[in-house]
Amino acid sequence: MSVELTQPGLVLSTTALAAGYEGRAIVSDISIEATPGKVVSIVGPNGSGKSTLLKSLVGVVRVLDGSVTVGGNDVTNLPPEEVAKLGVGYVPQIDDVFPPLSVKENLEIGGYLLSRSEIPDRIAAVVDRFPRLKEMMHRKAGKLSGGERKMLAMGRVLMLSPSVLVLDEPTANLAPMIATQLLEEFVRGFADHGSTVLLVEQRAKSALRISNWTYVLGGGRVVLQGPPEDLQENPAFIESFLGGGARH
Repeated sequence: MSVELTQPGLVLSTTALAAGYEGRAIVSDISIEATPGKVVSIVGPNGSGKSTLLKSLVGVVRVLDGSVTVGGNDVTNLPPEEVAKLGVGYVPQIDDVFPPLSVKENLEIGGYLLSRSEIPDRIAAVVDRFPRLKEMMHRKAGKLSGGERKMLAMGRVLMLSPSVLVLDEPTANLAPMIATQLLEEFVRGFADHGSTVLLVEQRAKSALRISNWTYVLGGGRVVLQGPPEDLQENPAFIESFLGGGARH
């Protein structure tokens, strides 16, 4: 029996969301939507609140106002494990694997909601999706290359067959060729198989190339949104994202 690593996508949306730390909002009045079979990307300058926004969607950062829904269910400020149970897989930018543990042990931890009997088949499916991990099952995660580590981080999330994938800077610190493969082959591939993908990515051109819709954050708010092909022709996009005029 084949094991599906993702499930049909669910709509992930926010309404007038504000979130931050110690009662202070880092992002405000955020209304976004990610839908099945689509890659929705969030881009913007450093410090614009992109990671804070993603963390608030999955219960890591406190929502101060507004709401988050997944498949019509209100998940606002639910604990991360409850959000995961509803089909949301989250890959953070850092601390995405357990370095002292082996690849196999990381995958087993990723399947913490599964029965013991389900785990071997799920690991086999993950390894089939990321063949480079097959020969590294007993290698410590801390010894992996950047690309291998990110594949493991995604594999851990896929152990629970999510419907929604929330990815924070998956190409950070990766070589350009590996980054392109990760985005075009794997991230785009998840959406093409029907999942919902919400992606924060600093490589703007690469993100727009695989996206169906893009939100631009600036100062903790959505300052622009639209289809990538429209944004790339919009002078305001260049100004708000690249700091004025730089098209590289």
